[in-house]
Amino acid sequence: MEFDFLSPLNTEILEYIEGLSSQQLGSKVVLHTSEEFPEVSKVTIGIIGVLENRGNTKGNPEIDLLAIRKELYGLFPGNWDASIADFGDIMAGNSKEDTYFALKKVASYLIKNKIIPVVIGGSQDLTYALYRGYDDLEQMVNLVAIDSRFDFGKESDVISASSYLTKIVIEEPNNLFNYCNIGYQTYYNSQEEIDLVEKLFFDAYRLGEVSNTIAIAEPVFRDADLVSIDMNSVKSSDSGNFAEFIPNGFNGKEICALARYAGISDKVTSFGVFNHNDTKQESVLIAQIIWYFIEGFHYRSNEYPFGSRENYLKYIVPSEDEELIFYKSDKTDRWWIEIPFVTNGNNKLKRNTLLPCSYEEYLAACDQELPERWWKAQRKNSI
Repeated sequence: MEFDFLSPLNTEILEYIEGLSSQQLGSKVVLHTSEEFPEVSKVTIGIIGVLENRGNTKGNPEIDLLAIRKELYGLFPGNWDASIADFGDIMAGNSKEDTYFALKKVASYLIKNKIIPVVIGGSQDLTYALYRGYDDLEQMVNLVAIDSRFDFGKESDVISASSYLTKIVIEEPNNLFNYCNIGYQTYYNSQEEIDLVEKLFFDAYRLGEVSNTIAIAEPVFRDADLVSIDMNSVKSSDSGNFAEFIPNGFNGKEICALARYAGISDKVTSFGVFNHNDTKQESVLIAQIIWYFIEGFHYRSNEYPFGSRENYLKYIVPSEDEELIFYKSDKTDRWWIEIPFVTNGNNKLKRNTLLPCSYEEYLAACDQELPERWWKAQRKNSI
């Protein structure tokens, strides 16, 4: 059984939760204790700790999530009705591969049962295990990483927090349709890596781009299945990480806004926060990031791909080569652009698909400027 990999919460956090008021989040979460396990059929969001940090060569190999849980459960929830459970921790296995296997099995079971796993790491190579959790679902996966680095490594490298993306890209079965990096800092990435992202038709947004206009990230999350946050993408003055000083990065408000976008996305089915240094200072922002993700979840509107596109306003923009078809939701005013199905091509996507976009991209298309993400998605679809 998948849940055999999960250890119950320790007595210290249980005693802390007992002392909370009935209004605080900890009093509203169903807990995995040594006596009882949450009833899975009633859960919507499942929090899982993964005590595996060997992939982060700069970090402490042993981590403890007590401070993060205390901070999170001491917060007050919004007007939430989703059932949240804390399934406890996956302990570090004899090898990293053992931990990956355990997380893959647990995540796969939860995602299949329409439960969103919120994973608190651990090192960011655990993203690989979450990605592999989609294998049994037989679907293409869109991965979004909020990270200052691309995390490519050599093919021969042992998988780690700084090289896991290579393994995701090259390993069979290859279910990755798109990877998008949000917040990369150019001086941390070689030109070769930046060129490779372009060559693979992946998307990447520099830190400055996103900080200037945070809303450009919203369509990216709307198309994501798996969202992975590297806490090193946040500057030290806001994250509290002084184990490794990071002068530039997202501020606290920006990273929480991005987590909220991930929560609002109807398509996101797993979420993880990784690469922290297990300090009390960092736990405050990590708890708020998770809070904002859950807050965003409560504002989901169940639009495309779950709703019908019949209620959308359709806009046809003629261009030199072909017609671009845009749709606008009359419910939320959000925009999509259609990726056409190539009848005699090798389509990774099985039908005409809508790609989330922004109103600005529609306006640019009216000026005969093709949206870059649409062009890349079309190329990827037919490779």
